[in-house]
Amino acid sequence: MSAPTTAPRVCRGIDEFRAALAERLGAAQEQSTQEQSAPEQAAQGPTSQEQASLGLVPTMGALHEGHGHLVRLARQENSVVAVSVFVNPLQFGPDEDFERYPRTLEADVELLARFGADLVFAPSVAEMYPDGEPLVRVTSGRLGSVLDGASRPGHFDGALTVVNKLLNITAPPVPAAFRAYFGEKDAQQLLLVRRMVADFDLPVTVRAVPIARDDDGLALSSRNRYLDAAQRRSALVLPRTLRALAAGELDLDAARRRIDTERIDTEHLDTERLDTGRTDTEGTGTGDLDAEDRVRLDYLVVVDPRTLEPVEPAPGALALAAAHVGSTRLIDNLML
Repeated sequence: MSAPTTAPRVCRGIDEFRAALAERLGAAQEQSTQEQSAPEQAAQGPTSQEQASLGLVPTMGALHEGHGHLVRLARQENSVVAVSVFVNPLQFGPDEDFERYPRTLEADVELLARFGADLVFAPSVAEMYPDGEPLVRVTSGRLGSVLDGASRPGHFDGALTVVNKLLNITAPPVPAAFRAYFGEKDAQQLLLVRRMVADFDLPVTVRAVPIARDDDGLALSSRNRYLDAAQRRSALVLPRTLRALAAGELDLDAARRRIDTERIDTEHLDTERLDTGRTDTEGTGTGDLDAEDRVRLDYLVVVDPRTLEPVEPAPGALALAAAHVGSTRLIDNLML
């Protein structure tokens, strides 16, 4: 499908979004009908007309080129593309970065115009949870209690609750195919979303999009902006170690040691912060350099990508890593 020539329409309310979506899908269906020639319509019959389709890209904003990969694929595959921008409080723990998570809606909308989105759904917390925190939530079960779920208790319950809500809010109000796009960087979340969709029989197709990486190999993430130059250089130990593990150059224990002993070049850290006008605590949440002078491994495991059960490193297995660089927690993964 071709990209729109105008900026996406931004909707802050649920009813406003649903009305705008119905209008866009109706226009897309009408255009598809008009583009068919009369002889084709006569030969094929009315039921053969191309169905309108919606591609949804759920995000928390602070968009970057990684999100662009998702939106562009949605653009290729659908007549209407919607992007949700919502920083969901349910998936943040009490000591996490909900308050300082970057909120850049104006810049996000500019990017989405370039990426090819038609609609932006950017609700407030009050719009999504008008009665406060929901009394009923989706439970992520065993798959959501390990790895990131163990490090961030309740995170996946909150994430699945808002994804389920978004899928219901944005479901096409007229007959149309419905696809939702998620990045493979959040591999555990992707698996859980797929299980939720299958277990709840939700009428949506989940499309996975490969990890987008910067030129130096670091997986693109909204949290990368928290890193100063020295921390960013040290963060490269994650993709480099995953590649070495996949190539058989390191066993799992050696790979863990490599990440957990990676030191941050603190000799230049203060100078770089002065150059950017940042204090010791900005972007890190702490002024304790002793706690920030190395990469701290949370986990590095090799699992069956369908069950998250540990397996021996072998082709088809998935290596998952999480680590703190300073106080910024990063995740990455690689299929072996």
